[in-house]
Amino acid sequence: MPKGSPKQQTIASKKYQEKAGYISKSYKLKKDVVEEFRKACEREGVSQAGKITELMQEYINKAE
Repeated sequence: MPKGSPKQQTIASKKYQEKAGYISKSYKLKKDVVEEFRKACEREGVSQAGKITELMQEYINKAE
């Protein structure tokens, strides 16, 4: 559970994320690449997380 005294919504979100199998990852990337990616996602009307997931899945499929 979250540390400190979290609100009920925080607890519920954490519980859902664990149940659904979501995790948080952190990567160090060049600022200009990240900013261009953000802008491209905005232009296309897609979420950054959704697009990264799609790209990762395509790479996994190709590697298999």
